[in-house]
Amino acid sequence: MRVLVVGSGGREHALAWKISRSPLVRALFAAPGNPGIAGVATLVALAADDVEGIARWVRENAIDLVVVGPEAPLVLGLADRVRRDGVPVFGPSAAAAEIEGSKAFAKDVMHAAGIPTAEHATFRDPAGALAWARGRSGRVVVKADGLAAGKGVVVCGNLAEAEGAIRAMLVERVHGAAGETVVVEERLTGPEASCIGFTDGERVLMLAAAQDHKRVHDGDRGPNTGGMGAFSPTPEVGPELLERVRREVLEPAVREMAGRGRPFRGALYAGLMLTPSGPSVLEFNARLGDPETQPILLRTSSDVVPALLAAARGDLSGVALAFDPRAAVGVVLAAENYPAKPAVGDVISGASGPFEEGVQVFHAGTRREPDGRLVTAGGRVLTVCALGDDLPQAARRAYAAADRIEFRGKHARRDIGTRPRT
Repeated sequence: MRVLVVGSGGREHALAWKISRSPLVRALFAAPGNPGIAGVATLVALAADDVEGIARWVRENAIDLVVVGPEAPLVLGLADRVRRDGVPVFGPSAAAAEIEGSKAFAKDVMHAAGIPTAEHATFRDPAGALAWARGRSGRVVVKADGLAAGKGVVVCGNLAEAEGAIRAMLVERVHGAAGETVVVEERLTGPEASCIGFTDGERVLMLAAAQDHKRVHDGDRGPNTGGMGAFSPTPEVGPELLERVRREVLEPAVREMAGRGRPFRGALYAGLMLTPSGPSVLEFNARLGDPETQPILLRTSSDVVPALLAAARGDLSGVALAFDPRAAVGVVLAAENYPAKPAVGDVISGASGPFEEGVQVFHAGTRREPDGRLVTAGGRVLTVCALGDDLPQAARRAYAAADRIEFRGKHARRDIGTRPRT
C-alpha cells in the first residue's frame, strides 16, 4: 500500500512511526510532516488544510489510504473531497466532524442519544451566560463552541474566574469566530480518562484507555494547554469500564450520527469524567487525541493498518487490536512561554538519542534549518515516551530520556504518570 498521513504534530509522528512498521505498507508519505516524521516517511510540501492540493496529490500519486490526523482539515471537508475520488480515508466527513467542530452540536447529540454529560446551556450573549454561571456560584466550565486549538476550555472555580472567561470569549473575542457561541456547563469532579474507538460508522473497536494532563504546571495548576503529557493504561479504566464506555457512550454516538445522515468513519474520542454515578462525557473529538496517541500507539502491539483501512472502507468486522500489557508514559517538552506565545527558533540538542529500547521521541513543534540544525517551531516541541513494567517505571524512563534533550526555555510537567489525576 501507498499511505499518506496528513498533519505535522506529535500525533501524526506517532501514526507515521506505527504505520511505517506495517508489512502492508511499501511507501509512506506525510503532508506536511515534520523533521521527526521525515525519518519514516517522505514529506510532501502541502499544508494539512490545503484540501484541493492534497486531493490532487493523492490522485496523481496513486495513494491507497489517507489518514487524517488533525481536526481542522476534517472540519474543512478533506475526507469528503478525497473520498469523491474513490480513495479510502481514515477520518470523518465534515458533517460528522461537527461533533468536535461545535460543542453545542456535540451536546445535542449526547442529549438525543441518552449519553451522560454535564448540565449545560448555550449562549451568545454575555448576560445570559453570566446569570447561568452565577446560579452555580461560578463553579462552571466555559467552552468556546468552535475549534480553538485545545485552548477554548476554561475550568472555573469561582464567580470571578467564570466572569473573566465569559467576558474573554463573548466580549473580547479572544477565540474569534470560534467563541461567538459558548457552552457553559456544570463542573464535574472525579478522575478524567480519554477513551478512543475506531469506528466504521456502525461498529466500534476500542483502543487502550489513556489519561492526559491539560494544565501547564504540576498538580494541575495554571492555564489549559493542548496537553502536557499522557499515560496509558489509566488505573481507573479497566476492561469492564472500557466496555461500558463502548456500549453507553461511543456506540450510541455513532448510531445517533448515522441516524442524522452523518455516518462517522475514523477515530471518535470521548473525554470522560469518571463521576461517582458513572462516566460522563466532557467532550467528543473527531480524531485521535494528542498527546494520548503517543503512549497508546507505543502500547499497541498489533499492526494498526488493517484497522485504519477497515474503518475507512466501512467494515471493521473481524478486525482486532492487541496491546502491550506494560504501561507507557508520554512527557511533552514545551517551548518557553507556552501556552501564551511560545518562543521559536531555539536550537534543540539530544532529540535523536540514542535512547534505550522502549523509548520513542515524537516531534511536534520542530523544524530543520538549512544548515541542518533542529530548532523549536511551536509550543509543544517534543513528546518523550517510554514503556515500563508499571506507570512509575515508565515515568522514570520517560523523564530520564527527556532530561537528555535540551533547548532554551524548555519546560515540562514533572508529574506525568506518577499519580492518578483527579
